[in-house]
Amino acid sequence: MQLEIRGAAKETWLWLWAAAAGTAAACCTVAFRGLIQAIEWLATGHSGGLVEVARALTPLQRIAVATLGGLLAGATLEFGTWWARSSVAGATHIDYIDAARRGQASLNDRTTLSRSVSALLSVGTGASIGREGPMVQLSAWLASWLARWSRLGPEHSSAILACGIAAGIGSAYHAPIAGVVFVLELALGFFPGQTVAPVLIAASTASALIYWFVAPTPLYVMPVTRLSSGNVEVALALGLLCGMAGWLVLALLERSRRLFALVAASTLRLGLGGLLVGAISAFVPEIWGNGYSVVSQVLQGGEAWPWVALILGLKVAATLLSAGSGALGGIFTPTLFMGATLGYVIAAVGALWFPVDWIGDPRVMAVIGMAAILAAVTHAPLMAIVMVLEMTSQYQLAVPVMLACGAAYATSTHFRTKPIYGNPIEGRR
Repeated sequence: MQLEIRGAAKETWLWLWAAAAGTAAACCTVAFRGLIQAIEWLATGHSGGLVEVARALTPLQRIAVATLGGLLAGATLEFGTWWARSSVAGATHIDYIDAARRGQASLNDRTTLSRSVSALLSVGTGASIGREGPMVQLSAWLASWLARWSRLGPEHSSAILACGIAAGIGSAYHAPIAGVVFVLELALGFFPGQTVAPVLIAASTASALIYWFVAPTPLYVMPVTRLSSGNVEVALALGLLCGMAGWLVLALLERSRRLFALVAASTLRLGLGGLLVGAISAFVPEIWGNGYSVVSQVLQGGEAWPWVALILGLKVAATLLSAGSGALGGIFTPTLFMGATLGYVIAAVGALWFPVDWIGDPRVMAVIGMAAILAAVTHAPLMAIVMVLEMTSQYQLAVPVMLACGAAYATSTHFRTKPIYGNPIEGRR
């Protein structure tokens, strides 16, 4: 006999389930990071950051590891597709963002598990994609199970799923406010009244635990920067440029996917993507992984701009190959990489032609570029502003970051670019 929970007690239980979703997301994030390190060690015999590991390998080893990882990830995807179809219950696959937009809380267990393992194999062997996407996927999946156990009814169950998404973003990026805004702008497109408090509880719980498990620091630790006289004007120009760059990257990504689709088998398709990325990394190991370590270097300053420009071009190519071949993982962090390096290069080159005091610190432009290009590819400028300021703790840059994100968003939408997560309104039609 199922116990029905009513009235104020239901709201109280919802808040407790929200805290549970936040706890699950934090634990999931830490566990997934540990599994990536385990795959990395099994594949290479080394541990540490992916770029550091890539540098320790010979060029041929980089090619072999990336190719093998792609083949295994593709084979896992093919198995997962068959496994999900053979399921009697819950056989349809629905993405966690689509589920949130439709007010559903049930995700396909077999699809989620197989896709997560595939992503783990791709990320752990150097694919040029982010590790954060699978973390959020798993956080949402665990929240969907909590929603099933809660017995609170459809509306509150969908709220618990939204809690898992917000908590996953907050814990993966050390950005709890951005997790809440992500759900508002991208997952739902609005906030039902009963969702506000639990989503805040889940995101803050997850981030508090991440600070305890990992470190109470921003994701990107960098020196405090200061504004210069020309930062606002340069931010506007950088925002327009990032808007066009975001449109171009999304268009190229779509073209890459179409070309790889000519290879029918997932195993061969991902293996080919791994081979090509491995070939690039044979010459430049810095393109391995999601780009976190290189962005951290750029935000510390002092890097030669020709080197940064080279890494930017090759990283874009590697990301198009990994994501285009179907390797599962986020392109959030690779997108941040593009914005940081583009902003840094623009500022460094601009200093050759304009007064340094007017152009300002290249690190400032790197932070602004991260937010601007994220706004361009997601069409979620508020989330981009909050996330980058939280990740870097450079809140004094709020004004130029806002201006650049507005310009990038306007430019990207002018070209009618389809954002990477689609339009949240479409899911409710």
